Amino acid sequence: MTLPLSPEKRLLVIGAASLDVVGRPFDNLQSGTSVPGQVRPSFGGVARNVAENLARLGLPVSLISAVGEDPIGRQLLEYTASVGVDTSACLRVSDYGTASYVGVLTREGDLEYGLDDMRILSRLTAEHLKSQEALFRAASLVFVDANLSKPALRAIFQIARRAKIPVFVDATSVTLAPRLLPFLPRLTFLTANRLEATALLQGSIQVNDRFTALEAARAFIRLGVQIAVIALAEFGVCYATSETSGHVPAIRTRVIDPTGAGDAMTAAIIFGLMNNMDIDEAVRLGVSAASLTLSHPGSVSPLLSLESLYERLII
Repeated sequence: MTLPLSPEKRLLVIGAASLDVVGRPFDNLQSGTSVPGQVRPSFGGVARNVAENLARLGLPVSLISAVGEDPIGRQLLEYTASVGVDTSACLRVSDYGTASYVGVLTREGDLEYGLDDMRILSRLTAEHLKSQEALFRAASLVFVDANLSKPALRAIFQIARRAKIPVFVDATSVTLAPRLLPFLPRLTFLTANRLEATALLQGSIQVNDRFTALEAARAFIRLGVQIAVIALAEFGVCYATSETSGHVPAIRTRVIDPTGAGDAMTAAIIFGLMNNMDIDEAVRLGVSAASLTLSHPGSVSPLLSLESLYERLII
């Protein structure tokens, strides 16, 4: 499947930019008390992570997000710009603090609890997005996460249609994924984990394994999505288009931190599609990016490069 994408044009990424604080205990978690462990902060947010990964892979990318008029917001934008992302369209607002995410892992590295404060994204209104239409017209595609409000999502699809560019979407979480239901027939690309896919299909398919994930990916194609990708963590990734479907196994990896692995996968798949790779090769590149990020204590691996991804595939 070939998409009409121009690698010379910028990619437009819209959604969350946050401070991520993730803790991993040295032993089992205990209810009602603290236990010794390792806690690390890093800059995150689905859209911001995808934008940074794309920039590290050498693609020109612009980010639209919102941060607070606080030191964290300033540092987040400075850091994100330093890795090659154009942040000039990001809002600085005074009535909310910069978005934040707190994740508590098990000692094995799986997410046990997660809490996010994304209220600031309410400032990415439909009116603000419409004022950025020139960025849409200069872009090859627009990628969004589901942290955005329904009116904001609706505006993005309207502007993208006028600009004649495809829309790529991350389902983001089980609670947010249903916001995408009205837009499924207009999606060029959808990525979701098994729980998000189940939520989007409103329980008609319970995604538990590779076989139900393939069934779900094909169901999204029947609903009008052009490319559906479903991540199954240690069980790999399933995908479908109108022409093909398949499964790519995960790369055996010692998990340091799962935060951001899915965002790295998404960015690497987009990179592959931008460079006319077939979907199977693009997904393999995405699996390699996820593996690299899982082995790094942060939301984006600074080691990410095309060379490092292919090296990981060979191992």
